[in-house]
Amino acid sequence: MADLDKLTPKEIVAELDKYIIGQMAAKRSVAIALRNRMRRQKLPEDLKDEVAPKNIIMIGPTGVGKTEIARRLSKLSGAPFIKVEATKYTEVGYVGRDVESMVRDLVSESISMVKNEMQETVKDEAEKRAEEEMLNLLLPDTKQRHSPLSATAPNTEPPNSESSTSHTREKLREMLRKGQLDDKTVEVDVSKKGFQAVQMFSGTNFEEIGLNMENISNLFGGKKKKKSVKVKQALEILKNEEMDKLVDMDNVSEIARQRVEDMGIIFLDEIDKIASGSGKHGGPDVSREGVQRDILPIVEGSKVHTRYGIVDTSHILFIAAGAFHMSKPSDLIPELQGRFPLRVELESLTTGDFIKILTQPENALIKQYVALLETEGVKLEFDEESITQISEIASEVNSKTENIGARRLHTIMEHLLEEISFTASDISGQTVKITKEYVNERLKDIVEDRDLTRFIL
Repeated sequence: MADLDKLTPKEIVAELDKYIIGQMAAKRSVAIALRNRMRRQKLPEDLKDEVAPKNIIMIGPTGVGKTEIARRLSKLSGAPFIKVEATKYTEVGYVGRDVESMVRDLVSESISMVKNEMQETVKDEAEKRAEEEMLNLLLPDTKQRHSPLSATAPNTEPPNSESSTSHTREKLREMLRKGQLDDKTVEVDVSKKGFQAVQMFSGTNFEEIGLNMENISNLFGGKKKKKSVKVKQALEILKNEEMDKLVDMDNVSEIARQRVEDMGIIFLDEIDKIASGSGKHGGPDVSREGVQRDILPIVEGSKVHTRYGIVDTSHILFIAAGAFHMSKPSDLIPELQGRFPLRVELESLTTGDFIKILTQPENALIKQYVALLETEGVKLEFDEESITQISEIASEVNSKTENIGARRLHTIMEHLLEEISFTASDISGQTVKITKEYVNERLKDIVEDRDLTRFIL
């Protein structure tokens, strides 16, 4: 996990600035929310339980950075994070996903994170064990001698034979480390994944029981199958198997559940789609309200059964987001509104924002395309006028058609560079300059044709 003690709200915003252009109000809100999570950990136990997270609703059109802010926040904090869509859930008794499944998904994500962290700590030991196991496969007659039981096993070989075999083993070890045996084929025993011991009936609904039943067979012992692979791949398989053996899954589960309860983040997207339109009642609005009422206990704080134990959701941070074109936050049921005290409006992107998005972030689109085509030996060069023209076209198309924010740039860039990408292997070694004239040549007709724009851009 990131050392949050050293991340002040200003530094959190600075980190977000590397990937997200503008939206300062939203960045400040999430930075304070993240910092408060760290502050809460330092409080006395009796006060710590009383401090609830200040959940946030982000309001703004698609593609302006709502999801990216939440995703970068989770990476920054090392916290378990999932993005879910409110429209995927239905009220209890109807066909659809149970709202509690969002918590179970978050726990699964946390389990994966903690397991990977613990595997890193035992990686060196696992590599040593994998190497010994590989030498046993390459030189089977030494397997007993180098096994844990070798001290009690009778030695029937002549002394010279033992010395010779040991010398051969060390010679193979040297060749193995140099990669000289990578292309040799060996047969390894591989565990059948996906069958792990579980708590059979920890859930209270069909979805949870289904999750548990899928893994039941290992209660009767894990099965293995033989697989012929190259030595290099076999070493990786053996290392992963050894890491699994060295990691204590009971400890992983305990740490993962605690991390979810203290630091978990659920990004609830499209929350506006389950809000009833102003003054509307009945029909689909009844179902939407039902979903809200089912989500409410989880946001308020409740105990959720998972295959790894019971999780208290009281201190999970919920960040909701929606465009709210056809509704507004006040159309949510009052109880749910009260659980999202912070509301932040994100601004639509301007031409200037698009220019920055294309060039400034560490994952800027232009940097991505330049790097991709460099793999084919093609050098792309964008002049300033071309970048400005691309940005103006994106802004214009967004204003004329559906506003999809920065996602419009992906569509435009793909269409702009389609011909170059298609013929890249034929023009390897060349430099292609993208100018304003080139941009207009590729895109002008499409932009001017309103009907064509709707289909292509």
